[in-house]
Amino acid sequence: MTSLQHPLGKILEDRIAILDGAMGTTIRTYGMKEADIRGERFKDAKKDLLNNGDLFSLTQPGIICDIHRRFLEAGADIIETNTFGATSIAQSEFFVDDPREHGGRKDPEFYQKIIDDRSLGDLAREINEQSARQCREWADRVANATGRPRFVAGAIGPLTVSLSNSPDADDPGFRVVTFDQVKTAYAQQVRALIAGGVDLLLVETIFDSLNAKAALVAIREVFDQDGKELPVMISAAVGRGGETMISAQTVEAFWYAVQHVKPFSVGLNCSLGPDLMYPFLAELSEKADVPISCYPNAGLPNPLSLTGFDLGPEDMGRYLGNFAQGGLINIAGGCCGNTPEHIAAIAKALHEQPPRRLRIESKAA
Repeated sequence: MTSLQHPLGKILEDRIAILDGAMGTTIRTYGMKEADIRGERFKDAKKDLLNNGDLFSLTQPGIICDIHRRFLEAGADIIETNTFGATSIAQSEFFVDDPREHGGRKDPEFYQKIIDDRSLGDLAREINEQSARQCREWADRVANATGRPRFVAGAIGPLTVSLSNSPDADDPGFRVVTFDQVKTAYAQQVRALIAGGVDLLLVETIFDSLNAKAALVAIREVFDQDGKELPVMISAAVGRGGETMISAQTVEAFWYAVQHVKPFSVGLNCSLGPDLMYPFLAELSEKADVPISCYPNAGLPNPLSLTGFDLGPEDMGRYLGNFAQGGLINIAGGCCGNTPEHIAAIAKALHEQPPRRLRIESKAA
């Protein structure tokens, strides 16, 4: 299905669609403590869990649903599931002893045990499916109340391991995990998100292109095996030079590396604040023939700020407005530091801005 054939694609013909903001940032505004994320179910966990925000979908579903509601009421057309780290590999960081603390190391043998661990797999499936159902409920509820369609994107994050780089300077060929192990973990996540009722899949915050390739191969295999296909959004995180953080692909090279999967959209998120993202977004907009998404961090981290980042709602509205005036974007939102108030300001700033004209439109004209 091409971008323009999908119901969301029809919206993109007329206006810029709004994506939600940062789940982690917004969770922190609720003042949650370690006991809150543990609840009764995880009260005996041996490691701290507070930074495992995906678990809140299981232990504090009321708060997660309230956040979805707030982003929708702020104007989001697309809300993301609370599943950025909801793979067995990422969840193992919180539930499995680190062998490095006992003189060992993380390696493919260690991660095969993670992949084979039924309890971790079941936990990952539950987080993904429940989070998708929570999003689905609120997207449908707000859509019915407003008469405006809303969409659920299944968030697929970059993992806590890299397929491109070795952590051992003395053994550059060493990898802690294999491609097939990463692909298996992603396939499990994808199936659970689809079972929960997502409309799209969003492979996001890509800092390692090989990890992203494993995710995209997993998605393709799930589609082929299960007989159901959804649009796939892809978004990379780049550094100050415009390269993906670990694999160091330029924006142009990144596009050509993912173009073959015929994504619904491609874009940039996280990493850079909007003040530094413009030239890289412009380059991607020039090369890609699909809708462009952009959801930057709210500037640089700032522990003295209420959100932990420098830029306020009006700042983000102004920057994203500049992107729209440059004809660069079709989908806009916010990553780290962006609360529902930020998304409301972005939605207001982009309300009457025309969307980037797709190259496929101009060919058909």
